[in-house]
Amino acid sequence: MGDKTHGGMLVSGETAIKWVNDNYRYLSDINDRIWEFAEVGLQEYKSAELLASELEKAGFSVQRGVAGMPTAFVACWGSGRPKVGFLAEYDALPHLSQKAVPFQDPVRYDAPGHGCGHNTYGTAVLGAVLGLKHEMEQDRLGGTIVFYGCPAEETLVGKVFMAREGLFDDLDCALTWHPSSLNVVSLGTSNAMNSAKFTFFGKAAHAGGSPDQGRSALDAVELMNIGVNYLREHVLQDARLHYVITKGGGEPNVVPPEAQVWYYVRAPWREDVDAIYERVRKIAQGAALMTETTFKHEMLVACYNMLSNRALSDVMHKALVRLGAPEWSEEELGFARKLAESFSPGQKEASIRNSGAPVELLDQALHTGIAEPFDKDKVGHGSTDVSDVSWVTPTAQFGTACEAIGAAGHSWQTVATSGMSIAHKGMALAAKVMAITGGEALRDPELLKKARAEFEKTLGGKKYQCAVPPEAKPPLDQLPKQG
Repeated sequence: MGDKTHGGMLVSGETAIKWVNDNYRYLSDINDRIWEFAEVGLQEYKSAELLASELEKAGFSVQRGVAGMPTAFVACWGSGRPKVGFLAEYDALPHLSQKAVPFQDPVRYDAPGHGCGHNTYGTAVLGAVLGLKHEMEQDRLGGTIVFYGCPAEETLVGKVFMAREGLFDDLDCALTWHPSSLNVVSLGTSNAMNSAKFTFFGKAAHAGGSPDQGRSALDAVELMNIGVNYLREHVLQDARLHYVITKGGGEPNVVPPEAQVWYYVRAPWREDVDAIYERVRKIAQGAALMTETTFKHEMLVACYNMLSNRALSDVMHKALVRLGAPEWSEEELGFARKLAESFSPGQKEASIRNSGAPVELLDQALHTGIAEPFDKDKVGHGSTDVSDVSWVTPTAQFGTACEAIGAAGHSWQTVATSGMSIAHKGMALAAKVMAITGGEALRDPELLKKARAEFEKTLGGKKYQCAVPPEAKPPLDQLPKQG
């Protein structure tokens, strides 16, 4: 193999591809073990340790507990430049426990489950760096590869605090992916976001005997929510405001002296979020005035919007085309068709239409091709902490088919496919694509120069400054301890 790309052809990956193929069962086992652990954000002790220990066995140096988070780690192999980072996730979601069957059947009622496929996410990154390490050894490639164990993506925590600590500052680029229903590179952006809890304090009293002596913190929460719901009419079309009441009182016979609501505020740019969030804070002040209560607000985390790097994304797309889609068995296709029977009427059509994906996918249960990127410059209404990394270093990501077309994210249907062979095949494809792309970055200085020039142009002179207040610590208690 040569030492750079020629005429747009990719020269990296043969050794890494073979390693992933030879270790398919090993990686599938890792995938399923993390799926079984199903640990929510910042509590992924078994999942993080499994990945970290496997990297140590392979010769990586591992630093655990980085950025104030026990389940965050960084694993390095190699020396010198280029320095290529790979972002991994492994957190599950509350209340989504589900067996790997095509009908709803929880493993354990109300337990967590991998409704976003992060078990597959972390495993594919493991396969990518281990495969690339073997290729670097065989081809005597210089440079450093870094595996970032990033917890709590679902609550947008891990990479934000890691970025605040400067852990991505010396990278030449960062590569990642996400389980999907499609094999496609992402060229879109995402919403920036604030996550904050508002806690109101009132005065307890007998709700029947002396209600006039009470000041209801729950009333304040409800009035705040009413005010924010009216605010929805007067924010940007792509903005999103949503909440859950995390504390509402003890029993109806006691005026609640304390109540709490947890808000996400999303919008296309960091500045948009800041402006809307200030209005939300004013609504909280108004609710406190109306109820003669007091309140405090706690910023849990704040992330940026995604900046996709086209130079790196182009290499990822070429790698996907080179490898082709997974070959699905009749059993896997039947599993996906059975899952589709549980979809709401019109769910699959709406999923394809709203994403901008090709309409011919309506006839497929599992994706059988490689799609051309279709989300260029489109704002995705969700958020990701990958975005903060993309403001620090050139970053690219893609998806591979790990779930049935039309399946909703954060659903039991996604949990079901994340723990079986459909996800295994998507995981292996993702590992190979990342290994190829990482290999190209190590071999081709011009690719990294091009990616860096594009990155600087996109920033337009702006510099990343973490939006989380300097005094804030990772919210290790933001989710209840799982049983």
